Amino acid sequence: MNSFKKHYSRTLKLALGLLLVLPQLCMAQEPARPIIQQVEFKKDTLSISNYGAKGDGQFLNTASINQTIRTCSERGGGVVLVPAGIWLTGPIEMRSNVNLHLKRDAILLFTRDFDQYKLVESNWEGEPAWRNQNPISGKNLYNIAITGNGIIDGNGGAWRMVKKSKLTASQWKNLVASGGTVDADNEIWYPSESSLKGSKEKKAGVIRPGTTIDDFKDVKDFLRPNLLVFTNCKKVLLEGVTIQNSPAWNLHPLLCEELTLRKLSIRNPWYGQNGDGVDVESCKNVLIEDCTFDVGDDGICIKSGRDKAGRDRGKPTENVIIRNNVVYHAHGGFVIGSEMSGGARNIWVEDCSFIGTDIGLRFKTTRGRGGVVENIFINNINMIDIPGEAILFDMYYAAVDPVPLAGEKRSSVKTVTLPVTEETPQFKNFYIKNIAAKGASKGIFLRGLPEMHIQNIWIEDATLEANKGIEIIEASHINLKNIVLKTTENNPLIAINNSSAINLANIQALNAPELYIEVAGEKSSDIRLSNSNTKAAKAVSQFIAGSTKKSLTIKN
Repeated sequence: MNSFKKHYSRTLKLALGLLLVLPQLCMAQEPARPIIQQVEFKKDTLSISNYGAKGDGQFLNTASINQTIRTCSERGGGVVLVPAGIWLTGPIEMRSNVNLHLKRDAILLFTRDFDQYKLVESNWEGEPAWRNQNPISGKNLYNIAITGNGIIDGNGGAWRMVKKSKLTASQWKNLVASGGTVDADNEIWYPSESSLKGSKEKKAGVIRPGTTIDDFKDVKDFLRPNLLVFTNCKKVLLEGVTIQNSPAWNLHPLLCEELTLRKLSIRNPWYGQNGDGVDVESCKNVLIEDCTFDVGDDGICIKSGRDKAGRDRGKPTENVIIRNNVVYHAHGGFVIGSEMSGGARNIWVEDCSFIGTDIGLRFKTTRGRGGVVENIFINNINMIDIPGEAILFDMYYAAVDPVPLAGEKRSSVKTVTLPVTEETPQFKNFYIKNIAAKGASKGIFLRGLPEMHIQNIWIEDATLEANKGIEIIEASHINLKNIVLKTTENNPLIAINNSSAINLANIQALNAPELYIEVAGEKSSDIRLSNSNTKAAKAVSQFIAGSTKKSLTIKN
């Protein structure tokens, strides 16, 4: 009997050991990177000026440009040339096998006349919705491109609301004097009464049973379009051009395959409401390289639909390579979420720089989304002057700016455990290495849900200069290795709350901490700190809120 007990005990220990290392073994098996198919076009070239277009900034060229594109496509495809000039236009509709090519001194300028944009069935933040027609759109197309070195300007200032808090007193005064209207609190400017009215409606424009287009005509001005939307298109190239000043998101590829974005300059005013750079939604086989972003919301963002609409669509964004990009102002440099209800997987991000983005690497979701985000590989990221976190995982996302404005007060999260359902989101299997951040409010922040921890996260070889160090809440199987922290607020350097299987190896504090590690919560367990300079701290460990010394093992 004793022999049986010993054998059973050894078997049980082996099984438990395998359970602990299984996530590491799974992560080591990196999937094969996708090969993105590229476009091909006939050399035939048609100039829009030969179809009646005038580049004087006054003549409305909508019909001429669209006629040129239709003719090119009907003839088997080729290049539609936009020569030097200011080409004022309404909505442009792309066609298959067409490369819309802008000369360097060409400006494609979309009109401020809202009447040129009809209400159409579209998509807004992951849900079917009525919106004004996109300045550039295409649906169910094959082999399309926009190339060259010219400028595409969405005239977004005519559409966007603007918060008073984001302008100087002089800028606000001039904006109000230009026309439009302000809300009752004199805090937000709107371009028209129709736009202001729409802001008061819950989910204005979202298609719901019993509603029709007529229900939204009185708030039409509020239903801002994204500048460029390609839906269900295959083999797409955007290269070289500057795309700027969007009414809402700049680029929104939706349900596309074989998509390449290369050497683009994506610009929006830093205060531009919903002024994302690119939102890749439910797409497969994507390459984003050598691009520059300077925008008003998230820079490079991965999405896959919102809540039930996204889950019903069931199309993850997958097989994505993002490399050699620079992001200046943005809410996040590289972002996943928060509308990720269809999931995201097999994504590589490497050799990118984030300059002054609110957050560096930003992964956000909330209860109700559902969806699984997994197999994310990030390598060689440099960041400077990050007002928020260098690396953030947050499953309590709320639709507010990531960095509070001066004097703004936000309530703390109330922790409640809920049942796991299809509405419960998941973040797992992230591998992040070779990170340098010089200037951030916090180095690393992970906050999961009590019922669904953030899990299987690897962060290694990182040097982080920040006000605060590391905070981990409701997470499991977290591995931090070779992390150098230069922090100014060191009490504690590392905070862990209700988390388990946390492995901290070779953590080096450049400034002596008041307290090296604080453990909180009765559910905290199996926390291991090794080969770290704990002796530099005035106090090594502290246990609060129900945690015990048994939860932490320190080996140096």
